[in-house]
Amino acid sequence: MATTPQISPCLWFDNQAEEAAKFYCSIFEGSKIENIAYYGKEGFDIHRRAAGSVMTVTFRLGNMQIVALNGGPVFKFSEAFSLQVFCDNQKEVDYYWNKLGQGGEEGPCGWLKDKFGFSWQIVPSLLPKLMLDPDRQKVERVTKAFMAMKKLDIAAIERAAAGQ
Repeated sequence: MATTPQISPCLWFDNQAEEAAKFYCSIFEGSKIENIAYYGKEGFDIHRRAAGSVMTVTFRLGNMQIVALNGGPVFKFSEAFSLQVFCDNQKEVDYYWNKLGQGGEEGPCGWLKDKFGFSWQIVPSLLPKLMLDPDRQKVERVTKAFMAMKKLDIAAIERAAAGQ
């Protein structure tokens, strides 16, 4: 094939697609809703959605296009799919953890579920680099440190990497 097709995640909501898109766009600077498509009368026997109600919301977080679909209560989110937010400092970790976690649920190791039940990983940018360090003892110390955390603490991870 000559070109790579566009690939975009589609998140299935019961009926909160527009609310979720607005929420996510309010958190990530430079994000925006690109378009909203509505259900029509056609296909009602399958989708059971009122004509004129929101079907999909296409929005952009940074350079990632995401589609939110109001598909009904058939499917639920699970941790099997999440989005990672890489943060350069603790201020960013705290910001995204607090904003995305509003009304949600904290999980282990930098994971959280937002108020819609969707999973996010709030990750210091240095963590993947530390996990690839050739010093296996350093990797073990870092792993032990972050596995005991909910929101990740960059200073504590750096201390573990230094052997302190």
